[in-house]
Amino acid sequence: MGFFNSILWIIISFLIFTAGVAIISSWKTRGDQLDSAEGYFLAGRGLPGIVIAGSLLLTNLSAEQLVGLNGQSWKSNMGPIAWEVGSMFTLLALAYYFLPRYLKMGAMTIPSLMEERYGKGTKTMFSLVIVIMYSILNLPVILYSGAVVFEKIFDISGMIGITPFQSVTILCIIIGIIGGCYAIFGGLKAVAVSDTINGVGLIIGGLLVPFIGFWVLASETGGSGIIDGIRYIIEADPAKMNAVNAWNAAEPEVPWPLIITCMFFNNLYWWCTNQSFVQRSLAAKSLKEGQKGAIFCGFLKCLGPLYLVIPGIIAYYLPSIQDALAAAGDTAIDFAYPALISAIIPKPLLGFFAAVMFGAILSSFNSVLNSASTMFTLDLYRSSINPSASDVKCVKVGKIYGTIAGCIAIIIAPFVMNAQGITTFLNSMSQFVSLPVLCTILGVFLFRRSPVYTPKVITIFHVVCYGGFLLLKPNYPSTETPIHYLYAMAVLFPLELIIMWALNKYRPSEEEYIIKDVGAVDLTPWKYRHIVSIIGLILAILIYILFSPLGIAA
Repeated sequence: MGFFNSILWIIISFLIFTAGVAIISSWKTRGDQLDSAEGYFLAGRGLPGIVIAGSLLLTNLSAEQLVGLNGQSWKSNMGPIAWEVGSMFTLLALAYYFLPRYLKMGAMTIPSLMEERYGKGTKTMFSLVIVIMYSILNLPVILYSGAVVFEKIFDISGMIGITPFQSVTILCIIIGIIGGCYAIFGGLKAVAVSDTINGVGLIIGGLLVPFIGFWVLASETGGSGIIDGIRYIIEADPAKMNAVNAWNAAEPEVPWPLIITCMFFNNLYWWCTNQSFVQRSLAAKSLKEGQKGAIFCGFLKCLGPLYLVIPGIIAYYLPSIQDALAAAGDTAIDFAYPALISAIIPKPLLGFFAAVMFGAILSSFNSVLNSASTMFTLDLYRSSINPSASDVKCVKVGKIYGTIAGCIAIIIAPFVMNAQGITTFLNSMSQFVSLPVLCTILGVFLFRRSPVYTPKVITIFHVVCYGGFLLLKPNYPSTETPIHYLYAMAVLFPLELIIMWALNKYRPSEEEYIIKDVGAVDLTPWKYRHIVSIIGLILAILIYILFSPLGIAA
């Protein structure tokens, strides 16, 4: 009877929180004009800073982050904080450099900026590639990682007597349908509002995990209290707390030269030119609010190591789950975090935590789905298929495409199980697109006389070189360890900028491109941006010092 009471309580608390998010999101978006392209795809350009910050965080943060990064730290050390703390620097680049130009140009999508500078062909090429990537890579990974969390925590396959693959498939269908409803029927504002509410829950729930984990770890290793748990992981192996890895470290570790080079380049793509992220900032009611959102999100990302990396370290040391992780074999990297949650979260809190996780999964899924629909509708359908389509027609097409893309993602998602390490898999595959997109956008601002075929040259060069690197899998000198894929990006990014500079200098177009202010929003910057940004930079540097041989990894 006690078991069924626990399950009932978990289900009730899960439903209460999940339903609450849906009701509040519906109430906050009541009366919104969703029949115009700007209203549906950009929330009528009316998002305040706090909503932008929450939506940016939740768009980035989902189960593939919680599962993937904690899995990486379980297998390696604190190195994965590079994906979190390093985001502070690129979010400042968004606030200071990219966003003022985006809002000045009145951009609705990243490919639309490309068209204004490089022509319709460039926009169509990137739109098609990104839409396909979102549909067959990003969305399936989000669904799969979310399904894995719920399967591992609640043992759905054991409860109803099916295989883990069948359980993951059923969960992908459920998550995909519910997440699709937000994106397809509510538009960007419904997505952003639900993101903000789920963000509050995720921070609360996520921060509970390490503190409960420290407490349980202490009790299982002869200590008592949170302090003893913290002391245990620091003293057991200081190297495990190190975030500054050797230059020739293997995946999933991040070699130290990449922290100050390619990690910055990579994050520039994600935070400053990736449609699903940038779309939240493009919907800002003013530059001031957009800058607030980007900078505040940087502070939230600095909290990331607490719930995205440290739980993986706790899982590495927690005695009660070692046998389960050992039995998982090669897939243990993706089961470390769910196993930890299942072992340490008290049953009365498990329903709330499950709801928070569910919200995080939905937030990433519906955000990416909304962005894919936006680009397909505005950059492919209206641009190339039906230029005379009305806003009402475009909104309808966006909903139809969102439904199709969601179904495709649901079909593909269960088979992501065959990829070892979902975060490494997703990040390495996305690099085929990241630098060409980033270089093309930088070309709009930096190389104002480069010929219109420049993005095509860069894309061909990048795909051939990066694809060749992945196929050859070269090793570090005098070792059998494959060179980290991010080293390829660190070399290719400056090479591609040099190519663009050379084309701009030796094959210049006749006219210089000038950015025009279309008057979309107020471009007055945030008064306190400098002082808040300096505090953020100091915080990020101090976190790295803490998790280095100069700090607790000594």
